[in-house]
Amino acid sequence: MRYREVIHPPLWLLALVYFFMLTLVVSIWAALGNNAALIALAAFTAALMWIYVSTALIIEVDSNELRVGRAHIDLRFIGECVNLDNTAIRQVRTRDANPHAFLAIRFWAPAGIRAEINDQNDSTPYWLISSNRGSDLIHALKN
Repeated sequence: MRYREVIHPPLWLLALVYFFMLTLVVSIWAALGNNAALIALAAFTAALMWIYVSTALIIEVDSNELRVGRAHIDLRFIGECVNLDNTAIRQVRTRDANPHAFLAIRFWAPAGIRAEINDQNDSTPYWLISSNRGSDLIHALKN
């Protein structure tokens, strides 16, 4: 494995979601009592852990393949790669977006890359991938 990056949601977002869940626990406690509130607390805590794990974006590059989440593509089909900062990736995500593009983005990751796809059998023009280490990812894709 030449490159691996995992992008997890930030702690402030998890805290906000957990705060909303705790308001539901307080409502359940007021209506149904202590036992129901403890069960709800345990269930919401487990749900938050599941959210943390399931929303992680895993990016891997090995000797011949790029894997982003469950999607994968052979490295020979990847053309030009561009490192995008916060402003550039925002424009590519919104105003300059192509509806046929593959998007592996997380709103909490401020940067990423755009990898052009050179495959005649694939209608996807490019992959837009969130990455905190875009230059390292591009280097792994090209070597």
